[in-house]
Amino acid sequence: MRTTVDIPDPLYRRLKSAAATRGCSVKDLIVRGVETELSGRGGRKAGRIGLPLIHSKKPGRLKLTNELLNEILFP
Repeated sequence: MRTTVDIPDPLYRRLKSAAATRGCSVKDLIVRGVETELSGRGGRKAGRIGLPLIHSKKPGRLKLTNELLNEILFP
């Protein structure tokens, strides 16, 4: 089925860039997004989350700085 959707220019540029990065067409990325949203996998999931474990040679004595946390959480 063919349809027309108005997408704001800045959002379309991001969409086109994301499609190119993933090696697919804009249409494929839009269809994948709609399928994900309709399957219920697109929203936030309620429930438990897993936090990273930070190992230390001397438990209870680990000095954490913002820089160290950023390195651990966002490698």
